[in-house]
Amino acid sequence: MNYLAHIYLSQERPMVTLGNFMADAVKGNDYQNYSTAIKKGILLHRSIDSYTDSHPIVYQSAHRFFNKFRHYNKVINDVLYDHFLAVNWAEYSIVNLDDFIENFYILLDQHKSVLPQKVNQFYPIMIKQNWLKSYQSISGITQILDQMSRRIPTKAPLSEAVPIMQNHYLPMQNEFKIFFTDLIQHSQEKLALLDKEYPEETNEKFY
Repeated sequence: MNYLAHIYLSQERPMVTLGNFMADAVKGNDYQNYSTAIKKGILLHRSIDSYTDSHPIVYQSAHRFFNKFRHYNKVINDVLYDHFLAVNWAEYSIVNLDDFIENFYILLDQHKSVLPQKVNQFYPIMIKQNWLKSYQSISGITQILDQMSRRIPTKAPLSEAVPIMQNHYLPMQNEFKIFFTDLIQHSQEKLALLDKEYPEETNEKFY
């Protein structure tokens, strides 16, 4: 899953959300250097990624892109699944997507001192270009995939996956919905286990 899903799956808990968002920039056991709640977010992120990578429905969706993009097929699918989350947002949250995104951007600005340097370098661009909102539109995900292409060594034209997705839009959307129901349950169970393993005094929300 990509940024929007990871943020959503943090169950509205600010520090867990930060940990989940920045987890890719935290390697190995370095997560132990952070506060309890951020540590949970990092471990939750890793669990979400493992669960996603091993799910048969995700394989079914991503395999549509394998012939053309080979091992980038899962990266592409992560972005496209965030698109389906964004366009079906009302099915998963009573909070308006624009408000959800704005609250998250405020959270980043308020806690930038705890973010890894790599995250601090890109998140202002993320906010300026409003990447999270971009997931809602075809043009937005095309732009996101173009940006990703420029950052990978092969410069593979990842945005050329968008027409493939459009040709299979309804089946992929249905696959996403089935999978995301499973992923929500997995994330809730994982965070509950982390709460037992790493107890903390408060579980405040940012809405």
